[in-house]
Amino acid sequence: MSLSISDPPSLVAGQISFQQLADAMPQMVWSTLPDGSHDYYNAQWYSFTGVPEGSTDGEGWNGMFHPDDQARAWARWRHSLETGDPYEIEYRLRHHSGEFRWTLGRALPVRDDEGRIVRWVGTCTEIDDQKRIAEHNQILSRELSHRIKNIFAVVNGLIGLSARQFPGMKDFARQMQSRVAALGRAHDYVRPHSEESARHDGPTTLKELLFDLLSPYPALDEGRLTIEGDDVQVDDRGATPIGLVFHELATNATKYGGLSTPEGRVRVVSSLRDGRVHLSWSEEGGPLIHRVPQLHGFGTRLTEISIVRQLGAHSSDAGR
Repeated sequence: MSLSISDPPSLVAGQISFQQLADAMPQMVWSTLPDGSHDYYNAQWYSFTGVPEGSTDGEGWNGMFHPDDQARAWARWRHSLETGDPYEIEYRLRHHSGEFRWTLGRALPVRDDEGRIVRWVGTCTEIDDQKRIAEHNQILSRELSHRIKNIFAVVNGLIGLSARQFPGMKDFARQMQSRVAALGRAHDYVRPHSEESARHDGPTTLKELLFDLLSPYPALDEGRLTIEGDDVQVDDRGATPIGLVFHELATNATKYGGLSTPEGRVRVVSSLRDGRVHLSWSEEGGPLIHRVPQLHGFGTRLTEISIVRQLGAHSSDAGR
């Protein structure tokens, strides 16, 4: 269907005018000329803003934004006008009450048969309640994360206190403290962050997580512990069990395997195949193993719980 667009308020779809259609919409509706000059707003715009009709035509609309949002909104709008890209931005719009409320602004170009932009049609949708709920949830998430970190610290302290009371349990206590510390690093990596507290730029990925978890081992800086292959994003559901398992592998390699000798090496490789992530841990140069152990230790059971049960993954030992 093609419509004449020389005069948007008089556009007709059947017997219903464009203005009637726009006024019936719950969103604020507006349109501009190809150069971005506003020439139409629907009734919802004037109801929300309370400004006199016609007062925001041309470039007068920019004064309706929060001062901190004006430059950003102008830059995004100019980019769309220059490139023809869809316009989308969140900004604070002045309500008729005098307060500023968060709004989602969107616009798309209308083109003629030759592809030239002849008009822009856009909407403003109030999202203030959703925005404030999201900010509140973010604060709660950070507070919960802070308390979880404190719990890790308390648990480590209790383990240390118990070890002092039972000297024969010192080795066991050190292992437990090391595992709790690994959990803390995994949690810190994926916990909710504000813009001020974000510990790194870019997405949270598997390789970044592994580098962070294995950074305490000197072999990583020495080049004897390498992390290679494909990289994928990882969330909190995956980070905790992965952190536990790879901490366990690194600890065992340091005590008994490829990292227990100066010439030993460990290679971690990740690959993405058929929509699944494959992780391999291989060691070389460690002490000679005369036979495969018949008993499964704690590390094997931990892998079973963390990887198989929590993530629904499959583990195998190529050396068996």
